[in-house]
Amino acid sequence: MQRNRSVVFLLAFLFALPLMLAAQGQKMLTYDQAFNRAEPRLMGMLPRIERWLDGENWLESRVDPARRTQALYKVNARTGEEALWLDLKELGKDLPEGFSLDPRAEHDSGYTRFILNKDNDLWYFDAAERGLKQLTENKAEEKTPILSPDGKRVAFTRDHDLYMIDIASGIERRLTFDGSETILNGWASWVYMEEILGRMLQYRAFWWSPNSEMIAFMRFDDAQVPEFTLVKADGAHGEVELQRYPKAGDPNPEVRIGVVHLASGLTTWVDTDPFGDRYAAWPMWTPDSRQLFFQWMNRGQDHLILYSANPQTGVKKSIYEKRRPTWVEFFETIHFFEDNSGFLLVSEEKEWDQIFHYSIDGRLIKQLTREPLQVKDIVLVDEKAKTVWFHGTDGDRVQKHLYKVGLNGGGLKKLTGETGSHTCSVAPGGAFFTDNLATLAQPTRLILADRNGKLLRQLGDQKLPALDEYLLGTSEIFTIPSGDGYDLPARWILPPAMEKTRKYPVIFQVYGGPGAPIVRYGFPMLNDLYMAQKGVIILYLDHRGSGYNGRKGMDAMHRSLGKWEIHDYIAAVKWLKQLSFVDSTRIGITGGSYGGYVTLLAMTAGADYFTHGVAEYSVTDYRLYDSIYTERYMDTPEENPDGYTAGSVMTHAEKLEGKLLITHGTMDDNVHMQNILQLIDKLQDLDKDFSLMIYPNQRHGIGGPKRKHVTRLGYEFIMRGFGLEP
Repeated sequence: MQRNRSVVFLLAFLFALPLMLAAQGQKMLTYDQAFNRAEPRLMGMLPRIERWLDGENWLESRVDPARRTQALYKVNARTGEEALWLDLKELGKDLPEGFSLDPRAEHDSGYTRFILNKDNDLWYFDAAERGLKQLTENKAEEKTPILSPDGKRVAFTRDHDLYMIDIASGIERRLTFDGSETILNGWASWVYMEEILGRMLQYRAFWWSPNSEMIAFMRFDDAQVPEFTLVKADGAHGEVELQRYPKAGDPNPEVRIGVVHLASGLTTWVDTDPFGDRYAAWPMWTPDSRQLFFQWMNRGQDHLILYSANPQTGVKKSIYEKRRPTWVEFFETIHFFEDNSGFLLVSEEKEWDQIFHYSIDGRLIKQLTREPLQVKDIVLVDEKAKTVWFHGTDGDRVQKHLYKVGLNGGGLKKLTGETGSHTCSVAPGGAFFTDNLATLAQPTRLILADRNGKLLRQLGDQKLPALDEYLLGTSEIFTIPSGDGYDLPARWILPPAMEKTRKYPVIFQVYGGPGAPIVRYGFPMLNDLYMAQKGVIILYLDHRGSGYNGRKGMDAMHRSLGKWEIHDYIAAVKWLKQLSFVDSTRIGITGGSYGGYVTLLAMTAGADYFTHGVAEYSVTDYRLYDSIYTERYMDTPEENPDGYTAGSVMTHAEKLEGKLLITHGTMDDNVHMQNILQLIDKLQDLDKDFSLMIYPNQRHGIGGPKRKHVTRLGYEFIMRGFGLEP
């Protein structure tokens, strides 16, 4: 991390900027350019590399807006030669009206077999034979269709049961038989989708075995989970939507893991029942399909066990175990070796995550990396060459680089050098890698490098020529002291041509959730540059629990959400007040979801420091949020009543003095509007002034045509509050 600069140095640097900017263009951004992607466009798209085909060829997706087509090209890394590999429009030209080939549709790795959905029915398209075949025909909707690894079958859910169709024969088989409104087979309960399995799976909770002979699935029983009522205001009488949503301390879904054997149609249940109130998740097959790994965690989320289960008997055995005094988290990815000899895990050693090599029965073979290195994720494992490529950092924690290391722990090498954030994709064998390079000074570039990190050629640049015609502010990453031993990563976007005699307002852009940093290398967003042109300093800041200060910083947040976030943001305001060009009477803050929660706390508990705030779809009291996320950090309300009370915005509502705008969607099924209703009820009783905008039928985050409205409203609220012309 860069050392904190002195105020004297900062002043000297900032007010030299007019001379540094003299060579830039003089055009000013418009609001529509910054917020609505209006012409002339200043930022373009990078080439989209789908995957490496082999050791020196990748597959690149290209869109032709004029023809409304998408095609895949094969590009050779060594020569740069390219050839059309697949034209989706041409491939689908003989399809009947109403059908089109969408690359987002379920397909095999070779783009030869597609599963299409039309009018809630599934269709199979064979690209080689140009054949279209209807697979289902009923009123019920088929969801999350997934082809088997051999491409001969497709599994899906219907009415909360798991089904499979043999494509050649068209024979459909029902694999589970008790699906209902509360029994979900292969379809995730909401809280598992949101907090464990992730939104990318789109509620899917089943996994094919590599040999295509079995399907592992999760069965959820939501019967004991309390219902929450969401109300649409449409029509004369409105509509009611009931959601099974466990809040902190509520009963959770009961979970089992089953394995369906397609030859017999029978289900083997994995031995998980004796554990009672717990979480079971992430079934993962070994390459030989002989073992099914899964993870178990207690309700307190401080004890994790990785089990291996026999899919024939359901008998399990412990492979790996972890306990921590605060919390542990599930492994979303485990790399199993193709020879079934073992696996790789990324887990913390002390402060920072490292790579560990285990045998298939859980014996530690080797720790491959060591602190102060921090491993972010594994990019590629070459078992033949016994080499692992991974993203990580070894100094400035805000940066991200590509490294490689041998399976014996030797030969550690950093492959990227330029200051910034590198997101890389490595070709099989490691002869080449592509690198999305994000820096502060210029938009992201896509480059190609060889196995040693030597630049071969640039493949793309987000920067369009017109960008040079504009007078833009500058961005810098530095640290701000917390006052009690932590260096807090910060990034600001400064107005161009700053004046020595002028005092500038500051707006904090925050999120603030544990282990969720927002300070990173990258060219500023156009909306930030636009506000900087208007005379506002944009500040991104990560508190001690963001992840950049290791496990020690994150552990401080245990049982005390809200406490250290506000402590550190207040410390930043105190630091800003030392700067002669900062107007301490105009310190704003804005964020959504957890960032909305932090914004509301800053405007109440931190009312002496923050003067303006825009809080979007905000949590106000963690007793009102879901069980899995909240209890990971806070334990249950019964176990930690003082922590919940201290972290509630309602506890500090009487301190509100500044100008506050609150926005929320009425159908938010993640952070219920109940949060805001309870807060504004309190504020009204206290006779506090605030502004409120409600968005009918909107979910978590305001989208669609209303996105323009909420964006403009928040922007104008801040600018007018600062006394500036929007």
